[in-house]
Amino acid sequence: MTIAPAPAPVAAAALRTPTDVKRLANAFCHAQLLLTADELGLFADLGSHGPSTQEQITERLGLDGRGTGDFLDGLVLLGLIELTGDVYTLTDVATETLVPGTPRYIGGFLRRASRMLYPAWGQLGAALRTGQPQTAGAGPDAFLRMLADPAQRSAYLTMMDSASGLVAPHLIRAFPWSAYASVLDVGGCRGNLVGRLLGAYPELRGAVFDLPPMAEPFQEHTTALGVAERATFHAGDFFHDDLPTANVVMLGHVLHNWSPEERAALVARAWAAVAPGGALLIYDAMLPETPADLPRTLVSLNMLLVTEGGSEYPASHCQAWLTAAGCTTTEVHGLGSTDTLVIGHKPR
Repeated sequence: MTIAPAPAPVAAAALRTPTDVKRLANAFCHAQLLLTADELGLFADLGSHGPSTQEQITERLGLDGRGTGDFLDGLVLLGLIELTGDVYTLTDVATETLVPGTPRYIGGFLRRASRMLYPAWGQLGAALRTGQPQTAGAGPDAFLRMLADPAQRSAYLTMMDSASGLVAPHLIRAFPWSAYASVLDVGGCRGNLVGRLLGAYPELRGAVFDLPPMAEPFQEHTTALGVAERATFHAGDFFHDDLPTANVVMLGHVLHNWSPEERAALVARAWAAVAPGGALLIYDAMLPETPADLPRTLVSLNMLLVTEGGSEYPASHCQAWLTAAGCTTTEVHGLGSTDTLVIGHKPR
Protein backbone atom coordinates (compact mmCIF):
# COMPACT_ATOMS: atom_id res chain seq x y z
CA MET A 1 0.00 0.00 0.00
CA THR A 2 1.47 3.33 -1.08
CA ILE A 3 0.37 6.58 0.52
CA ALA A 4 1.15 9.89 -1.14
CA PRO A 5 2.71 12.65 0.95
CA ALA A 6 0.33 15.20 2.41
CA PRO A 7 -0.30 18.08 0.01
CA ALA A 8 1.13 21.49 0.78
CA PRO A 9 -1.38 23.62 2.70
CA VAL A 10 -3.71 25.63 0.47
CA ALA A 11 -5.40 28.25 2.64
CA ALA A 12 -6.88 31.71 2.33
CA ALA A 13 -4.72 34.77 2.91
CA ALA A 14 -3.97 35.42 6.56
CA LEU A 15 -6.48 37.65 8.36
CA ARG A 16 -4.74 40.23 10.54
CA THR A 17 -6.89 43.36 10.56
CA PRO A 18 -10.58 44.36 10.50
CA THR A 19 -10.04 45.41 6.89
CA ASP A 20 -8.91 41.88 6.05
CA VAL A 21 -12.10 40.47 7.59
CA LYS A 22 -14.26 42.98 5.68
CA ARG A 23 -12.48 42.04 2.46
CA LEU A 24 -13.26 38.38 3.13
CA ALA A 25 -16.92 39.24 3.77
CA ASN A 26 -17.04 40.87 0.32
CA ALA A 27 -15.31 37.99 -1.50
CA PHE A 28 -18.64 37.08 -3.08
CA CYS A 29 -18.27 40.23 -5.17
CA HIS A 30 -15.21 38.74 -6.88
CA ALA A 31 -17.18 35.62 -7.79
CA GLN A 32 -20.08 37.66 -9.16
CA LEU A 33 -17.77 39.71 -11.37
CA LEU A 34 -16.55 36.51 -13.03
CA LEU A 35 -19.93 34.78 -13.19
CA THR A 36 -21.72 37.86 -14.52
CA ALA A 37 -19.07 38.43 -17.18
CA ASP A 38 -19.61 34.87 -18.35
CA GLU A 39 -23.41 35.21 -18.24
CA LEU A 40 -23.29 38.41 -20.29
CA GLY A 41 -21.03 36.75 -22.86
CA LEU A 42 -18.11 39.12 -22.34
CA PHE A 43 -15.39 36.49 -22.74
CA ALA A 44 -16.97 35.02 -25.86
CA ASP A 45 -17.41 38.54 -27.23
CA LEU A 46 -13.78 39.56 -26.71
CA GLY A 47 -12.63 36.17 -27.96
CA SER A 48 -14.55 36.78 -31.18
CA HIS A 49 -14.02 40.52 -31.72
CA GLY A 50 -10.59 41.00 -30.16
CA PRO A 51 -9.41 44.24 -28.52
CA SER A 52 -12.37 46.53 -27.84
CA THR A 53 -13.21 49.83 -26.17
CA GLN A 54 -15.70 50.21 -23.36
CA GLU A 55 -18.18 51.77 -25.76
CA GLN A 56 -17.91 48.86 -28.20
CA ILE A 57 -18.38 46.31 -25.44
CA THR A 58 -21.35 48.20 -24.01
CA GLU A 59 -23.07 48.30 -27.39
CA ARG A 60 -22.39 44.68 -28.38
CA LEU A 61 -23.52 43.25 -25.03
CA GLY A 62 -26.60 45.49 -24.85
CA LEU A 63 -25.59 47.13 -21.56
CA ASP A 64 -26.95 50.38 -20.16
CA GLY A 65 -23.48 51.88 -19.73
CA ARG A 66 -23.87 52.92 -16.10
CA GLY A 67 -21.34 50.88 -14.16
CA THR A 68 -19.76 49.26 -17.21
CA GLY A 69 -16.44 51.01 -16.61
CA ASP A 70 -16.27 49.84 -13.00
CA PHE A 71 -17.34 46.36 -14.07
CA LEU A 72 -14.57 46.12 -16.65
CA ASP A 73 -12.00 47.64 -14.29
CA GLY A 74 -12.95 45.06 -11.67
CA LEU A 75 -12.24 42.29 -14.16
CA VAL A 76 -8.91 43.94 -14.97
CA LEU A 77 -8.00 43.93 -11.27
CA LEU A 78 -8.99 40.26 -11.02
CA GLY A 79 -6.60 39.43 -13.86
CA LEU A 80 -9.26 38.32 -16.34
CA ILE A 81 -8.92 41.15 -18.87
CA GLU A 82 -6.26 43.76 -19.57
CA LEU A 83 -6.55 47.48 -20.31
CA THR A 84 -4.06 49.14 -22.66
CA GLY A 85 -4.92 52.77 -23.33
CA ASP A 86 -8.68 52.61 -23.81
CA VAL A 87 -8.76 49.06 -25.20
CA TYR A 88 -9.68 45.90 -23.29
CA THR A 89 -8.32 42.46 -24.20
CA LEU A 90 -8.51 39.01 -22.64
CA THR A 91 -5.65 37.76 -20.51
CA ASP A 92 -4.01 34.47 -21.49
CA VAL A 93 -5.80 32.51 -18.77
CA ALA A 94 -9.18 33.93 -19.81
CA THR A 95 -8.50 33.08 -23.44
CA GLU A 96 -7.55 29.54 -22.48
CA THR A 97 -10.44 28.77 -20.11
CA LEU A 98 -13.32 31.20 -20.67
CA VAL A 99 -13.76 31.37 -24.45
CA PRO A 100 -16.20 28.75 -25.80
CA GLY A 101 -14.64 26.14 -28.04
CA THR A 102 -11.19 26.13 -26.46
CA PRO A 103 -9.88 22.76 -25.20
CA ARG A 104 -9.78 23.88 -21.55
CA TYR A 105 -13.05 25.82 -21.56
CA ILE A 106 -14.76 25.76 -18.15
CA GLY A 107 -17.96 27.57 -19.04
CA GLY A 108 -20.05 24.62 -17.92
CA PHE A 109 -18.51 24.82 -14.47
CA LEU A 110 -19.22 28.56 -14.30
CA ARG A 111 -22.86 28.07 -15.27
CA ARG A 112 -23.26 25.44 -12.55
CA ALA A 113 -21.62 27.77 -10.03
CA SER A 114 -23.89 30.64 -11.04
CA ARG A 115 -27.20 28.81 -11.32
CA MET A 116 -26.87 26.10 -8.68
CA LEU A 117 -24.01 26.64 -6.23
CA TYR A 118 -24.24 30.41 -5.72
CA PRO A 119 -27.90 30.32 -4.57
CA ALA A 120 -27.27 27.17 -2.53
CA TRP A 121 -24.40 28.75 -0.59
CA GLY A 122 -26.85 31.40 0.59
CA GLN A 123 -28.56 28.54 2.44
CA LEU A 124 -25.44 27.08 4.07
CA GLY A 125 -26.87 27.68 7.54
CA ALA A 126 -30.01 25.72 6.66
CA ALA A 127 -27.89 22.87 5.28
CA LEU A 128 -25.83 22.73 8.47
CA ARG A 129 -28.96 22.73 10.64
CA THR A 130 -30.84 20.09 8.65
CA GLY A 131 -28.20 18.08 6.78
CA GLN A 132 -30.36 18.42 3.66
CA PRO A 133 -29.43 19.70 0.18
CA GLN A 134 -30.43 23.27 -0.61
CA THR A 135 -30.81 23.24 -4.39
CA ALA A 136 -34.11 23.96 -6.10
CA GLY A 137 -36.11 20.82 -6.75
CA ALA A 138 -33.89 18.59 -4.62
CA GLY A 139 -35.20 15.11 -3.95
CA PRO A 140 -34.76 11.44 -4.86
CA ASP A 141 -35.76 11.96 -8.51
CA ALA A 142 -34.15 15.37 -8.99
CA PHE A 143 -31.32 14.06 -11.18
CA LEU A 144 -33.65 12.17 -13.52
CA ARG A 145 -35.93 15.21 -13.76
CA MET A 146 -32.94 17.32 -14.69
CA LEU A 147 -31.90 14.87 -17.42
CA ALA A 148 -35.43 14.94 -18.84
CA ASP A 149 -35.21 18.70 -19.42
CA PRO A 150 -33.19 19.38 -22.62
CA ALA A 151 -31.82 22.74 -21.46
CA GLN A 152 -30.81 21.46 -18.04
CA ARG A 153 -29.31 18.31 -19.51
CA SER A 154 -27.26 20.35 -21.98
CA ALA A 155 -25.92 22.54 -19.16
CA TYR A 156 -25.09 19.46 -17.10
CA LEU A 157 -23.24 17.79 -19.98
CA THR A 158 -21.20 20.93 -20.62
CA MET A 159 -20.35 21.18 -16.92
CA MET A 160 -19.22 17.54 -16.80
CA ASP A 161 -17.11 18.05 -19.92
CA SER A 162 -15.45 21.01 -18.19
CA ALA A 163 -14.56 18.85 -15.19
CA SER A 164 -13.29 15.88 -17.18
CA GLY A 165 -11.43 18.14 -19.58
CA LEU A 166 -9.35 19.50 -16.71
CA VAL A 167 -8.59 16.03 -15.35
CA ALA A 168 -7.88 14.30 -18.67
CA PRO A 169 -4.34 15.59 -19.36
CA HIS A 170 -3.20 14.58 -15.87
CA LEU A 171 -4.90 11.17 -15.99
CA ILE A 172 -3.40 10.42 -19.41
CA ARG A 173 0.07 10.92 -17.91
CA ALA A 174 -0.57 9.33 -14.51
CA PHE A 175 -1.28 5.76 -15.61
CA PRO A 176 0.38 3.31 -18.07
CA TRP A 177 -2.60 3.05 -20.42
CA SER A 178 -0.62 1.37 -23.19
CA ALA A 179 -0.35 -1.74 -21.00
CA TYR A 180 -4.14 -2.24 -20.98
CA ALA A 181 -6.67 -3.07 -23.69
CA SER A 182 -9.93 -1.65 -22.34
CA VAL A 183 -11.30 0.97 -19.96
CA LEU A 184 -14.75 1.40 -18.41
CA ASP A 185 -15.77 4.79 -17.00
CA VAL A 186 -18.55 4.22 -14.45
CA GLY A 187 -20.79 7.28 -14.37
CA GLY A 188 -18.81 8.63 -17.32
CA CYS A 189 -21.60 10.85 -18.66
CA ARG A 190 -21.36 11.32 -22.44
CA GLY A 191 -17.85 9.89 -22.68
CA ASN A 192 -15.71 13.01 -22.74
CA LEU A 193 -12.95 11.50 -20.60
CA VAL A 194 -13.06 8.13 -22.38
CA GLY A 195 -12.92 10.01 -25.67
CA ARG A 196 -9.78 11.87 -24.59
CA LEU A 197 -8.15 8.60 -23.50
CA LEU A 198 -9.01 6.86 -26.77
CA GLY A 199 -7.68 9.83 -28.70
CA ALA A 200 -4.36 9.56 -26.87
CA TYR A 201 -4.13 5.75 -27.14
CA PRO A 202 -5.31 4.43 -30.53
CA GLU A 203 -5.16 0.77 -29.42
CA LEU A 204 -7.39 1.33 -26.38
CA ARG A 205 -11.09 0.48 -26.37
CA GLY A 206 -13.44 2.36 -24.06
CA ALA A 207 -16.89 2.15 -22.55
CA VAL A 208 -19.15 4.23 -20.34
CA PHE A 209 -21.73 2.90 -17.90
CA ASP A 210 -24.37 5.49 -17.08
CA LEU A 211 -28.10 6.10 -16.98
CA PRO A 212 -30.13 5.51 -20.19
CA PRO A 213 -30.64 9.25 -20.98
CA MET A 214 -26.87 9.50 -21.59
CA ALA A 215 -26.91 7.03 -24.50
CA GLU A 216 -27.74 9.52 -27.25
CA PRO A 217 -25.37 12.27 -26.04
CA PHE A 218 -22.64 9.61 -25.74
CA GLN A 219 -23.04 8.54 -29.35
CA GLU A 220 -23.07 12.13 -30.57
CA HIS A 221 -20.05 13.18 -28.51
CA THR A 222 -17.83 10.18 -29.24
CA THR A 223 -18.65 10.58 -32.93
CA ALA A 224 -17.63 14.24 -32.76
CA LEU A 225 -14.38 13.20 -31.05
CA GLY A 226 -13.70 10.63 -33.78
CA VAL A 227 -13.61 7.60 -31.46
CA ALA A 228 -17.13 6.16 -31.78
CA GLU A 229 -15.90 2.93 -33.40
CA ARG A 230 -13.90 2.09 -30.27
CA ALA A 231 -16.44 3.35 -27.72
CA THR A 232 -19.45 1.52 -26.27
CA PHE A 233 -22.26 2.73 -24.03
CA HIS A 234 -23.84 0.51 -21.37
CA ALA A 235 -27.08 1.76 -19.83
CA GLY A 236 -27.99 0.99 -16.26
CA ASP A 237 -27.99 1.90 -12.57
CA PHE A 238 -24.58 1.26 -11.06
CA PHE A 239 -26.06 0.36 -7.68
CA HIS A 240 -28.35 -2.34 -9.09
CA ASP A 241 -27.10 -3.50 -12.50
CA ASP A 242 -23.97 -5.54 -13.20
CA LEU A 243 -21.04 -3.58 -14.57
CA PRO A 244 -19.32 -4.90 -17.70
CA THR A 245 -15.79 -6.22 -17.23
CA ALA A 246 -12.80 -4.14 -18.34
CA ASN A 247 -9.05 -4.12 -17.77
CA VAL A 248 -9.31 -0.70 -16.17
CA VAL A 249 -12.42 0.54 -14.36
CA MET A 250 -12.74 4.20 -13.34
CA LEU A 251 -14.84 5.97 -10.72
CA GLY A 252 -14.10 9.64 -11.30
CA HIS A 253 -15.97 12.40 -9.45
CA VAL A 254 -18.56 9.78 -8.53
CA LEU A 255 -18.02 8.62 -4.94
CA HIS A 256 -18.30 12.11 -3.48
CA ASN A 257 -21.97 12.17 -4.48
CA TRP A 258 -22.85 9.38 -2.07
CA SER A 259 -22.79 8.42 1.60
CA PRO A 260 -19.83 6.40 3.00
CA GLU A 261 -21.91 3.22 2.98
CA GLU A 262 -22.92 3.73 -0.64
CA ARG A 263 -19.31 4.49 -1.60
CA ALA A 264 -18.13 1.21 -0.09
CA ALA A 265 -20.82 -0.69 -1.98
CA LEU A 266 -19.98 1.03 -5.26
CA VAL A 267 -16.24 0.37 -4.87
CA ALA A 268 -17.00 -3.31 -4.29
CA ARG A 269 -19.14 -3.47 -7.43
CA ALA A 270 -16.50 -1.67 -9.49
CA TRP A 271 -13.74 -3.92 -8.13
CA ALA A 272 -15.71 -6.99 -9.21
CA ALA A 273 -15.78 -5.60 -12.77
CA VAL A 274 -11.97 -5.31 -13.00
CA ALA A 275 -10.46 -8.10 -15.09
CA PRO A 276 -7.58 -10.12 -13.58
CA GLY A 277 -4.37 -8.14 -13.91
CA GLY A 278 -6.34 -4.91 -14.21
CA ALA A 279 -6.85 -1.85 -12.03
CA LEU A 280 -9.55 0.28 -10.45
CA LEU A 281 -8.91 4.04 -10.66
CA ILE A 282 -10.76 6.35 -8.28
CA TYR A 283 -10.36 10.11 -8.26
CA ASP A 284 -12.04 12.96 -6.43
CA ALA A 285 -11.01 16.16 -4.64
CA MET A 286 -9.97 13.99 -1.71
CA LEU A 287 -9.29 15.68 1.61
CA PRO A 288 -5.95 15.62 3.42
CA GLU A 289 -5.94 13.77 6.73
CA THR A 290 -5.74 17.10 8.59
CA PRO A 291 -7.31 20.39 7.36
CA ALA A 292 -4.83 21.82 4.88
CA ASP A 293 -6.62 22.51 1.59
CA LEU A 294 -9.31 25.21 1.54
CA PRO A 295 -10.47 24.61 -2.07
CA ARG A 296 -11.11 20.92 -1.38
CA THR A 297 -12.90 21.73 1.86
CA LEU A 298 -15.17 24.08 -0.08
CA VAL A 299 -15.85 21.35 -2.64
CA SER A 300 -16.87 19.07 0.23
CA LEU A 301 -19.31 21.72 1.45
CA ASN A 302 -20.63 21.96 -2.12
CA MET A 303 -21.58 18.30 -1.81
CA LEU A 304 -23.44 19.03 1.44
CA LEU A 305 -25.46 21.67 -0.40
CA VAL A 306 -26.34 19.65 -3.51
CA THR A 307 -26.52 15.95 -2.50
CA GLU A 308 -28.40 13.82 0.01
CA GLY A 309 -25.30 12.29 1.61
CA GLY A 310 -22.20 13.31 -0.31
CA SER A 311 -18.92 14.89 0.75
CA GLU A 312 -15.26 14.65 -0.07
CA TYR A 313 -13.19 12.12 1.88
CA PRO A 314 -9.55 11.22 2.65
CA ALA A 315 -7.63 8.84 0.40
CA SER A 316 -7.21 6.51 3.37
CA HIS A 317 -10.98 5.95 3.41
CA CYS A 318 -10.87 5.04 -0.27
CA GLN A 319 -8.06 2.59 0.40
CA ALA A 320 -10.12 1.04 3.19
CA TRP A 321 -13.07 0.52 0.81
CA LEU A 322 -10.72 -1.13 -1.68
CA THR A 323 -9.30 -3.39 1.03
CA ALA A 324 -12.81 -4.39 2.09
CA ALA A 325 -13.56 -5.25 -1.55
CA GLY A 326 -10.56 -7.60 -1.66
CA CYS A 327 -7.81 -5.35 -3.02
CA THR A 328 -4.38 -5.80 -1.43
CA THR A 329 -2.25 -3.35 -3.45
CA THR A 330 -3.09 0.34 -3.71
CA GLU A 331 -1.34 3.55 -4.70
CA VAL A 332 -2.18 7.20 -4.08
CA HIS A 333 -1.08 9.99 -6.42
CA GLY A 334 -1.82 13.65 -6.92
CA LEU A 335 -3.84 14.37 -10.05
CA GLY A 336 -3.09 17.97 -10.90
CA SER A 337 -3.75 20.48 -8.14
CA THR A 338 -7.42 19.68 -7.65
CA ASP A 339 -7.77 15.89 -7.38
CA THR A 340 -6.25 12.78 -5.84
CA LEU A 341 -6.01 9.45 -7.65
CA VAL A 342 -6.22 6.12 -5.82
CA ILE A 343 -5.30 3.01 -7.82
CA GLY A 344 -6.18 -0.52 -6.76
CA HIS A 345 -4.35 -3.34 -8.59
CA LYS A 346 -5.92 -6.76 -9.12
CA PRO A 347 -3.55 -9.73 -9.44
CA ARG A 348 -3.67 -11.99 -12.50
